[in-house]
Formats: sequence, structure tokens, C-alpha cells
Amino acid sequence: MGDYDDDTAFLGQRGPFFVITFLLLNAICISTGFAGLYFVFVGATPPHHCLVPEANLSEAWRAAIIPSQVVDGQAEQSMCSRYRLDVVKNYSAHGQVPGVDVNVTDIEQEPCVDGWIYSTDIYQSTIVTEWDLVCDNEWKTPLASSTLFIGFLIGSLISGQLSDRFGRKKIVFLSLTGQVLSMLIQSFSPSWLVFCLIYVLVGAFQISLYITTFVLGTEVLSKSLRVIFTTLGVFLHYCIGYMLLPGFAFGMRDWRPLLQILSGIMFVYIPLWWFVPESPRWLLTRGRVAEAEAIMRDAARRNGVTAPEVIFKEQQVEKSDTGNTKSYNMLDILRISKVRTTTFLCLLLWLSTNMGYYGLSLNTSNLSGDPYLNCFLSALSEVPAYIVSSILLKTCPRRPLLTVFLIIGGGFLLLIQLIPDNLHGLAIALEMLGKFAFTMSFTVVYAYTAEIYPTVLRNVGMGMCSSAARIGSITAPYIIYLGTINKYLPYILIGSMTLGSSVVNLFLPETFGRELPESVEHMQKCRGLCQQMKSTDNCPEAGDADKCAVLNQSKL
Repeated sequence: MGDYDDDTAFLGQRGPFFVITFLLLNAICISTGFAGLYFVFVGATPPHHCLVPEANLSEAWRAAIIPSQVVDGQAEQSMCSRYRLDVVKNYSAHGQVPGVDVNVTDIEQEPCVDGWIYSTDIYQSTIVTEWDLVCDNEWKTPLASSTLFIGFLIGSLISGQLSDRFGRKKIVFLSLTGQVLSMLIQSFSPSWLVFCLIYVLVGAFQISLYITTFVLGTEVLSKSLRVIFTTLGVFLHYCIGYMLLPGFAFGMRDWRPLLQILSGIMFVYIPLWWFVPESPRWLLTRGRVAEAEAIMRDAARRNGVTAPEVIFKEQQVEKSDTGNTKSYNMLDILRISKVRTTTFLCLLLWLSTNMGYYGLSLNTSNLSGDPYLNCFLSALSEVPAYIVSSILLKTCPRRPLLTVFLIIGGGFLLLIQLIPDNLHGLAIALEMLGKFAFTMSFTVVYAYTAEIYPTVLRNVGMGMCSSAARIGSITAPYIIYLGTINKYLPYILIGSMTLGSSVVNLFLPETFGRELPESVEHMQKCRGLCQQMKSTDNCPEAGDADKCAVLNQSKL
């Protein structure tokens, strides 16, 4: 099936079939921007201090009972302690004045035994305010955030195998339905534990939807639209969902109604089942040639062209009919040596890229200012990165492109520690430039990985790589937490790992200008080090893949 693009060339590149499919798949990707990042608002921690119950306290003592502490050079009320209420009540009852008759700082402090009062200036309700996830329970907030990425890990591992077995389209809409229902059910969570358990499901369905939609578009769309979809299309529409999220959160500042609104909006995607086609490439790998041809004939009708009497060559049909429909799983990736090596290198790339991307994204929430505007600007800053990377992917080889982005991202982060403290604006600018580079790396690594793996392993391979990415995502909040020990430590760790992965990238095969591989054999014949160890005359950098395979075979 290495001639799939040649056999379907009669459809053209930009007909209605491809354009409509392109738009519908991109529309589905918008929903992933909602589901992936709403915790920024749902799990926000507003300003708070200890609750002082109704008691016979003078106004002076009620104002003085909360201790002051210095945070970033500014005096603020303590969030986790108060002066002992019984002592303060006694002073108040005897008419003593704080700061005049009594040195307040000499009074013993106690924890917030009566609960907390939370500011409602920004948020009416979050899971933090509802279940008091502060002070001794503060660890529950980042853990709740990590459960989403644990779901990403699970979804990445199983979605690829399910998609390769049951079809891309079925898993896309199963994941979409699961995402909608799990978010809706999560809005009725009676406790933090239930919230976290359901959040795992949200993450599993969300990443499954994202990856399988990505693979489906890669396999269905024409060659010209494929590059746009895998770069500007998928990521830009994810970013659109990201940018719309703070608007919904601003309008609905209670976390339960917010989740109900977001899940309700995503219900409109379910009818797209009748308009999105199954992947003909996948159907061919399963021996379902008649179904693949039916999709192609419908595409020809919609594009206004005439389909040939026999679309797929007889040799391909015979291969499919004679049982060339082997299903592959993660064990096959580990068993086949050259696939195993390629996968190991991709895992390292995905882990470091996602650690940097999510680490810097989470760190932007620590910036001062309006959180809704900060979230919007954070999403908006990714748009030029997606546009630039999509343009470069059309004309540049993948391997050096990804290497340059990783070096830039890691290099800027390592430079931050050299910036003097009085140049805080410059340090923020370097961090934003680092995120810009990580966003471009994120785009390239998705497209690059999809081009490396053959059709029979593409979804499994993407799932495994995404699993490694989730490990990076899970650890990112805790790497950012290391900033409480040393503010430069997160930058040093992320920057160093990124620079190391840029070297790993050099050992992967180049895919620019080559046809998508359909079989494991096709993938194996183009060795990863071929471009480095052999001359370009013997193994063209971006030439005919079949020629490269024949030349490599002759050297074995």
C-alpha cells in the first residue's frame, strides 16, 4: 500500500471532500482546548484568611487578630493562622487596645480551626473554596491537577490500540462522547476524591480524542492539506478553544456551572459522526478494500471527478485479501529492533518537549494581573508559534528544524539565571521566548512522529509517545514547585533536559518529502542513521523513499 497517494491522486488536493473534512476535524480540536485547561479556573486559589466567628470582639481586635506576613516584599494577611481567639477575646473584654496596651506579635498563634474566608472578587466558587484545599490540604490542589495528566497517560496507552483495532472514526466519537459526559458528571462531584477520579476519565478521553483526530486527519486528508492540518490546523484550533475558555470562565465564575456549560457546548459535535469519514488507509490495512473504495468513490462524487473503475491496484487487493491484516500493539513496537530504537528516541523527545511546554504554561499562572487576561494572552502567544512552525514545516526538513527549536527553548531558559534581579522584565521576556520555542517544538514533534510511523503502527506509536509526554506533564507542576527552593532551579532542569534531547533528535530518520510509510517493512528499510553515515547520493535526504529502501537493502 505504499502507492496509496498515487492511487488516490485523481481526487485532487483541495476538493470539497478534503476541505469539509479538514474543517470538521479542526472544529473537533477546539473542544480539546476547553477540556485540557479549565482547571486553571476550577482549581484556582483566591486570597483567603482564617474565619473569625461571631464573638464579642472590638473592631480593632477583629482587624488585628489575623497576623501579617511579608510576601515578595509586601505585607499581607496570614492565610493559615490567627492569634488565639480566647486570648484576643479576653483582651477585648478588658478594653485593651492592640498595639497600644498589648504587643500583638507576642500573642500565640493557632491554625484556622473555624475554617477560612475566601475573597469573591475574582471567583465565586472553586474546588479550593468548596473543599478548603489550603494550608495543610494545599497539596491536594496540584495533585488534582496531576490526575488529568494521569488520565492523559492512560488514554495515550490504550487509545492507539483501540483505534488500530476498531477504527479511527469510532474512537474519535467514543472519546468525544466520553469527554462530554465525564465533564458533566464531574460538575456534580460531592467530594475532592470523586472530582479527582472523574478527572482521570476526562484526561483519558481528551487525549484519546486529540491523538485519534490527529491521526485520522493525517490519513484521510490530501498531501497538501495534511501538512496544514498537522501543524496550523490541529494546534491553532486547540489554541482557539484555549482562548475562548477564559471568556466562558469570566462569564461564569462558579466552577460547577462552568463545567456544565462547557460540556453542553461540546454536545454539538456528536452529530458530526454522519459527516466525518473513516480512514481509507486504516480500512486497507484491515483488508476492508470495498469499504475503502466506497469512501473514495463518495469523495470523487463530492469533488466532481470521475473515479477509476479499480481504485486500488490488484496487487494491493490481493495482499489485503490474503490476510495481510496483522494487528500490532505496544509489544510489537518493543519486539522489532528498529521500531524499538526509533520509539525510544521519540519518547525522550516527547517527554522533554512536554515538560518544557506545560512547565512554562503552568508558571505563567504565577504572574501578577488579571487571571482571565493572563490565560488569554498565554494562549494568544502560541498563535505566532503555530503559524511560523507550519510555514517552516512546508519547506524545511524535520530533524534540523526540531533541533534548532529545542536549542533555542533550552538556551533561553538557561540564560534566565544570568539576568540581574533588577531586570525582571528581561527575564520574563526570555521565559516567553522559551515558551514560543517550546510551542514550535511541540508542533513539529507531533507532525514528525506521525510521519515516522507506518499506518499499521501510527496510532500505537503516537499513543506511546504521548504517554511519555504525560510523564513530563505530570512532573512539570512539581518541577515548577522547586522554584520555592531556588527560583532558577526549574529553568536549569528544563533547559538542560531540552538541550540533551536536541542531540537525541539527530539520530532519527528524516521524513521531509517522503511518502507516509504504510507497513512496518517500509519503515524499517529507511534506517535512522542513513542520512548521517551515508552520502546523500546513496540515500537522498528528501528523495524517493522506495529508492532509499532498495539502496539500504543492498547494503545489508
